[in-house]
Amino acid sequence: METAQTLGDREYSAVREGGAGLIDLSSRGRILVSGADAVMFLNGLITNDMKTLAMNSWMPAVFPNVQGRLLAATRIIHRADGFLIDTEAATHETVLKLLERFTLAGDFQVTDLTSETVTLSLQGRTSAEIIGEVFGAASAGIERDRVVTAQLASGAETTIIRATHTSEDGFDLFVNTPGAESLRDLLTQAGAKSIGEDTFETLRLEAGIARYGVDMDESNVVTKTNLDDAVSFTKGCYVGQEIIARIKYRGHVAKKLTGLILAGEAGLERGVKIFSVEDQEIGRVTSFTFSPKLTRTIALGYVKYDYLAPGTKVRVLANDRHIVGEVAELPFIRGSWLTV
Repeated sequence: METAQTLGDREYSAVREGGAGLIDLSSRGRILVSGADAVMFLNGLITNDMKTLAMNSWMPAVFPNVQGRLLAATRIIHRADGFLIDTEAATHETVLKLLERFTLAGDFQVTDLTSETVTLSLQGRTSAEIIGEVFGAASAGIERDRVVTAQLASGAETTIIRATHTSEDGFDLFVNTPGAESLRDLLTQAGAKSIGEDTFETLRLEAGIARYGVDMDESNVVTKTNLDDAVSFTKGCYVGQEIIARIKYRGHVAKKLTGLILAGEAGLERGVKIFSVEDQEIGRVTSFTFSPKLTRTIALGYVKYDYLAPGTKVRVLANDRHIVGEVAELPFIRGSWLTV
């Protein structure tokens, strides 16, 4: 009988060692926005520039508040039926409420598709081969900011984007619930290995990807959270723009999210303090895991600006003992997403 440890090792290897893992991301929220005023209203709410988002393309975007603090990190997918907003489960209701305020202000419709749809993600070096086998070469070759719509033999329509959650090459697939089981079967038959939540958590931390409610929340100014690719500094006004732009052009944040590599299998807890070698408190840990590939404990945490240089020596206080480590550049593992 396969143990949980052995299963986790197999799942991890499927993604990191040249195969492909299948991850169920259906807990994320999926909200469709449509109408003639959709671009105008959305552009006033998010950090990226909706006017540059062409049909059949996608981009990351942040919903900030008036203080420039993070309410939600999302992806906006421009489809024929409107703009599909994909958001983490923790921020689904927040985004929905932000959008619904404008439904009576103009031609702006908001439809929550979360319960009617499923999101599956393929992650790993052979993801493109599997997508090609199931959907054809055109779908497998899509560029990283593009969107393609393909159909299964069953007739189920699938929205496909190229995206990573693990630092490996990957694709996210959005399909209506009735077609999800057929899609899942086709992907596993083509060689994808199902990946559980624990393994996925290790993979996302190795990729240096922050998670809302764990590594970032409404207490963080957007520029602290390494979401620069979700911010346009050339677009017009939006909620929180003045503060976000001021930090960008007139200085820097006091602390920023970064990586830490610690000695061995360090036993940590969220929120433990980070110290400099001079014994100055310089930050706190937000999440951590043991990296099988690095054979070290890795962590994300907020560290003061003056200590952000990779290689800076630090100490973490855990269980009444100090664990030595150093600041690390993200991602911790530069997978196929960064090397292909």
